Amino acid sequence: MHDDRTLVEARLRRVLDERIRPAVYPRSVPLDVTVWHAPGEPVPVAEGLAAVGEPVAAGAAWGAPWGTSWFRVTATVPPEWAGLTVEALIDLGFDENLPGFQCEGLVYRPDGTPVKGINPNNQWVRVGSPVAGGEEVCLHVEAASNPVVLEHWPMRFLPTPLGDLDTAGSEPQYRLARMDLAVFDEEVWRLVMDLEVLGELMAELPVESGRRWEILRAVERALDAVDLQDVNATAAAARERLTDVLASPAVPSAHRISAVGHAHIDSAWLWPLRETVRKVARTAANMTALLDDEPDFVFAMSQAQQWAWIKEHRPEVWDRVKAAVAEGRFVPTGGMWVESDTNMPGSEAMARQFVHGKRFFLDEFGIENDEAWLPDTFGFAAGLPQIIKAAGSKWLLTQKISWSRTNRFPHHTFQWEGIDGTRVFTHFPPVDTYTCAVTGRELAHAAASFREKGAARHSLAPTGWGDGGGGTTREMIAKAARVRDLEGSPTVTWETPGDFFRKAEAEYSEPPVWVGELYLELHRATLTSQAATKQGNRRSEHLLREAELWAATAAVRTGFPYPHDELDRIWKTVLLHQFHDILPGSSIAWVHREARATYARIAAELEAVVDAAQRALAGEGTLPLVFNGAPHARDGVPAGGAAEAVVEGTTLVTPGTDGGHVLDNGLLRVAVDARGLVVSAYDADADREAIAPGRPANLLQLHPDLPNMWDAWDVDAFYRNAVTDLTGADSVVPGDDGRSVRVVRSFGASGVTQVLTLPPGERRLVVDTEVDWHETEKFLKLAFPLDVHAERYASETQFGHHYRPTHTNTSWESAKFEACNHRFVHVGEPGWGVALVNDSTYGHDVTRTTDAADGGAGRGTTTTVRASLLRAPRYPDPETDQGVHRFRHALVVGAHIGDAVREGWRLNLPERSLTGAAEVAPLVSVDRDAVVVTAVKLADDAGGDVVVRLHEAHGGRVRATLTAGFDVAEVTVTDLLERPLAEDTGSADGTDAPVSHVDGNRIALRLRPFELVTLRLRRA
Repeated sequence: MHDDRTLVEARLRRVLDERIRPAVYPRSVPLDVTVWHAPGEPVPVAEGLAAVGEPVAAGAAWGAPWGTSWFRVTATVPPEWAGLTVEALIDLGFDENLPGFQCEGLVYRPDGTPVKGINPNNQWVRVGSPVAGGEEVCLHVEAASNPVVLEHWPMRFLPTPLGDLDTAGSEPQYRLARMDLAVFDEEVWRLVMDLEVLGELMAELPVESGRRWEILRAVERALDAVDLQDVNATAAAARERLTDVLASPAVPSAHRISAVGHAHIDSAWLWPLRETVRKVARTAANMTALLDDEPDFVFAMSQAQQWAWIKEHRPEVWDRVKAAVAEGRFVPTGGMWVESDTNMPGSEAMARQFVHGKRFFLDEFGIENDEAWLPDTFGFAAGLPQIIKAAGSKWLLTQKISWSRTNRFPHHTFQWEGIDGTRVFTHFPPVDTYTCAVTGRELAHAAASFREKGAARHSLAPTGWGDGGGGTTREMIAKAARVRDLEGSPTVTWETPGDFFRKAEAEYSEPPVWVGELYLELHRATLTSQAATKQGNRRSEHLLREAELWAATAAVRTGFPYPHDELDRIWKTVLLHQFHDILPGSSIAWVHREARATYARIAAELEAVVDAAQRALAGEGTLPLVFNGAPHARDGVPAGGAAEAVVEGTTLVTPGTDGGHVLDNGLLRVAVDARGLVVSAYDADADREAIAPGRPANLLQLHPDLPNMWDAWDVDAFYRNAVTDLTGADSVVPGDDGRSVRVVRSFGASGVTQVLTLPPGERRLVVDTEVDWHETEKFLKLAFPLDVHAERYASETQFGHHYRPTHTNTSWESAKFEACNHRFVHVGEPGWGVALVNDSTYGHDVTRTTDAADGGAGRGTTTTVRASLLRAPRYPDPETDQGVHRFRHALVVGAHIGDAVREGWRLNLPERSLTGAAEVAPLVSVDRDAVVVTAVKLADDAGGDVVVRLHEAHGGRVRATLTAGFDVAEVTVTDLLERPLAEDTGSADGTDAPVSHVDGNRIALRLRPFELVTLRLRRA
């Protein structure tokens, strides 16, 4: 019997490949083809349609990297084809790489009407069904010759100049292949679908299964019925022999899969942003065409930015999309501006992803999503659940955690609990892909791997080609129809994401709970790659805070015109660049080159807004004013206000005993040795040394860094096996300001200049590092070994912080050898700790080792905090991070968690100095440092109300008073979209509501740990 099985399977493969599939198109005639190559960037559709091309034939080379060619294909349908189905077959030179990773095109009719996209798995364009014969066919193809930057089979990560228009060259990338008008034999095509579904199902069933042998014998009979010399005449007879096995229904206990038509499109990755605009249009045109042909099909598309691109750049496609949305079959999903990274975006940015995404769908369609849709994001920060809930959503879908390399996540459907206790119902599709093609192997894998067996039966399968676009195909829909209710297979039904989540939640009333971050045990280097992109993001986030704060204050105080439209546009640009292949640094050189230019332009625009608003507030005068945009007072200047700064104390720099220097301000004494390393940071009040004995800090460490795969994405644990401590110094001298030491080093082809500054009256050592980086496949770290015994450490995330272990007791802790923080990392013992704050780095590691001073006797431990500064991967950008970079860190000694919060904000929002007529009182103020105001702005509806977003930042309960610097007529607690929430947003009797009392312009707050609150203040 085993021989029978293998013989039939081998026979099926050969007959399908060599006889039946070729018979789908039994007759064809060549198309006449002309081509016009657009000079430079893509041209408007009307220009491409009007262009006069040159004749070209199959086999011709075309397509410089990143070029656009307009093909015009014409033919006359042969009269003898009357009554048949006819399609144009357009093969631009596709190869075995996946759709979206090579050339592709959008087909138009001569009047500019879009027809559909074409790609390797979707090369057909329907001409007529049936045709009358004699029709004149004319189609235009806007073809993109995007180069193959990643070879999928086998996957190779080789440095390439193709990732940037400036270096890609002009050699043609492709050769035209089949360009024909052909008869489409639908009966043969259906036979192909029947045999593929049954063959794939048969291969997944146990050898001893009776159902497997039943299918095998039916397939054998069907193949016997096929005349190999006349497949088209015998296809119907062959299909008849499969009727019974295709009609056998699934068992009642079969796993149930909700198929959601999908095309995850990376908003930039191995292609630039401008190409994504066209990818989205191609896919949307494909999907709206498919909806017309397939009544059961439902397609969901996320990323409001991509919808906005269609509206702006392809109005002819937008009209079709709007009509399909109105029918409920082309579904907005996700409710975010883009499928962003969620580890690195700051608190407000993560909130605004939902604000702008959900508002777009509400404004355009009146539709609100309940689900966050992030299938490909590289892990999920612990602060995200309350942001999802605060945006009015309640569900989350992702697939990416299945990529983890060390531990298998224990659930597919569960409640995810964030740092404040908020829970969201979460699903990881057990199909383990966001590009499901409805193959038997995928469906069997989903059913077999589903972790909730016995408690739940539903899972979701995002179905369609993605990453580079393409979407669902008619073959996928045909397969789904055959397994809708088929014995031996999970059942498959087309449903919207909302339909799935409602069913899944209803059947699984008490799912397990996962607390804390959803850490991806892969792609850890995305926290460091492309430092300039990450710095641009961090700077933009804080400039936006300042622009909103000062513009709102000036608007209320002076009538300053609040720049609603300008800020809205800039926010959307910043949010776009938080996409999960831009901010993580995993895109081609073109993307990051453009990102650097965009961030520079944004900075100039926001600086202009800040300057204009501050000048309006300051007035004309000679009083020296310091504007403090941070949420905490400093140097006598209130948070969100301006005053004369008061700086007390002095710093002395004296020679050290070892040829180094000592910085001392009476609170903190820092010893810098002749190597430029910090060998002591002594807290005078606590009588406590911060630096571990025998282990100098401010130590730059260089590691080799060649991961096994995914160069820009990954850093593998073995990188730690080799390290070079950069202890040689070219010079170590006092700084000219009288409170700093300047250190110059050189290594390899690179150089470093550091300035170590001890400000008066502060327990913080500021470390400014400038690196002229010219290394390849290296990883640069900045290490601070601390004399602190800590089994866990705090890492800032959105609207709070969370803790990670410093030990590696289990594989789960061991796998977190590189992690994300925002502005600070804090390690501490009861009553005393140390924070490392930063202005632009995210990646870090924290380790525990036995103190060196006692010879390894184990009397104490050292906790070493290392900030990740730079990498040098060569794929997909072979020049990643080459050049000059500047970083600022501060070591805050004797710090509790509140100090870490405050100093993190302070470092990222330096004071601004102006002269003016009078001090500026804050527009709003809070009397507790634990309550951090993350945004002060005017309401998005331009009604003039002041919106304040705040949260509890220390991790405890707090009562505080918010005072408005204007008369308040009404206070409303809102969601992130500034819509009123129910009056009671706390416990059943209202005693846990965030606003406990309002007295004029004073608002009493009562907040839970890390609670996020948005207040809308109507001015009297």
